[in-house]
Amino acid sequence: MTLLDFARGPALEWSLIILVAGTFLRIVGTLLLRGKKDLSKPKVKSTAGGAIRTVFNRMWPRPHFAQQISFPLMMAYIMHIGLFVVVFLYGPHIMFIKDLTGLSWGALPSSLIYFSGAAIVATMIALMIRRLTNPVLRMISTFGDYSSWLVTLLPVVTGMMAVSHLGARYETMLALHLLSVELLFIWFPFSKLVHAIFTIPSRAHLGATFERRGVKI
Repeated sequence: MTLLDFARGPALEWSLIILVAGTFLRIVGTLLLRGKKDLSKPKVKSTAGGAIRTVFNRMWPRPHFAQQISFPLMMAYIMHIGLFVVVFLYGPHIMFIKDLTGLSWGALPSSLIYFSGAAIVATMIALMIRRLTNPVLRMISTFGDYSSWLVTLLPVVTGMMAVSHLGARYETMLALHLLSVELLFIWFPFSKLVHAIFTIPSRAHLGATFERRGVKI
């Protein structure tokens, strides 16, 4: 079995199993958390408005914080949008998703995908430099922050190298790209990267809680 055969076969199968099972356990574990029962009298009949409002108004900082964090926030938006474009709008990735789920859609031009990949790498490096040079961020950063950064960056870099035929033979770089993606699959449920699933529900829950108490946030 070659490295590419291993990456396309057993490594892919087991990484997907761990991704699905681990994510499922994280979701179930969160749903089973028992909080204190809210004994206060509801101030409104429905909390849906507060939930939806909080999801959206947390997408940009309050005016008195905007100046301090506007740069890293914009870098984060560029990175996340770029990841979405590369993962879900690149032709070979769409074919991979179709093989798994049967779902498919149109792809963007490869030049735009490559540009998005370069933007991801640039913004991730900029954010890491900020983390390393900011005394507060450096103090509160943990192994999980640095490892999640690396595990997210590797598939982008190896994918761009494979497409550009850099570093090694195409088959070898494709295998390394697949292995880096599979590492991401395995790491995802047990790391801070799982915020991709929990961010919106947690904001909605916070907004609903405060709405119930008549607090505007």
